[in-house]
Amino acid sequence: MTFGFAPSAATSITTSPAGSVGGLARMLEPAEWAAAGIPLLSNPREVVSGLHSRHRPKPATAVVAVLDHEERLAASASFVPRPAPVDGWEFRNALLAHLRRVIPHDLRRRAPVRTAVLLYCRDGDERWTEEDGAWMWGLRDACTLHGLRCGAYITLTRGGWQVLGEGRGGRRPNSDSSPVDLADTAFDQEVTPLRSGAVEPLRRTAAR
Repeated sequence: MTFGFAPSAATSITTSPAGSVGGLARMLEPAEWAAAGIPLLSNPREVVSGLHSRHRPKPATAVVAVLDHEERLAASASFVPRPAPVDGWEFRNALLAHLRRVIPHDLRRRAPVRTAVLLYCRDGDERWTEEDGAWMWGLRDACTLHGLRCGAYITLTRGGWQVLGEGRGGRRPNSDSSPVDLADTAFDQEVTPLRSGAVEPLRRTAAR
């Protein structure tokens, strides 16, 4: 699998070697992410379209979502990170804070049963950036601290969406497209609000 590379628009700090303690060191290179055993989404277009319709992200908006073992949405939250130098530690803290607001942790379980995915809407093209690497590091660490399985990292740009590390993507939705009605997506569920924009599936009364 090949990756393109592009400079991050969010920072001009020089990257340090992975694993060191300064600035952009808290990031994952594409090869590290691809080798991390991130579970594949069975229907990434459905997940992306559903989150796009729910949160209507604009550039610089992050959407973190928790999926159950059947890839149904358990909770989600969107936010715009505060302006700061790109750093996975800062992103980790922001993701963890929002996860704690919308869903209880699973730290008492022997193994994770729910998966967190991250959709990040940004400017630029689909090529990997240092900012993407910092989000990857932050997502992986936040999942560990909240007892979740680390799932896909997805970018949303004007050109469309892409699951980094998998090579899967599409032209719509994109950062300029209008959200579709949730009723038109298979991701739609009967939901009840939790805290901070979280959603929780309700039991369906009709037989399948």
